Amino acid sequence: MGRRNRERSRLTPPSSEYRDSEGNTLTLRGSLRPGARRQYAKVLHGTPLSREDAWQRAIEFLFERLVVRWDVAGLPIERQAELLGRYRMASVQERRWVRDVLREHMAEHFPELEQP
Repeated sequence: MGRRNRERSRLTPPSSEYRDSEGNTLTLRGSLRPGARRQYAKVLHGTPLSREDAWQRAIEFLFERLVVRWDVAGLPIERQAELLGRYRMASVQERRWVRDVLREHMAEHFPELEQP
């Protein structure tokens, strides 16, 4: 049997689900590549003129890299562009919940990284 015909197993990173009080679910990746970790550090500390801007960009960066799926009101969102678009139009309360989930997830899976 040739190399092309063999089934290849891919490693899938572990994921964690977080549910809010309304039943919405956010699914996050349990791994972050070393390059993404370096980029995150640059984003978090990259703008000395606007600390608030750097903080917002860091949260959005983590959202892009870690969120795999977001079920909102029973509708699953899985495509990256749609996830980011939904996050950008989220209410203040939803953004706060997402930020808290990201912080909790980072504390559990990436304790060496500074949280936004």
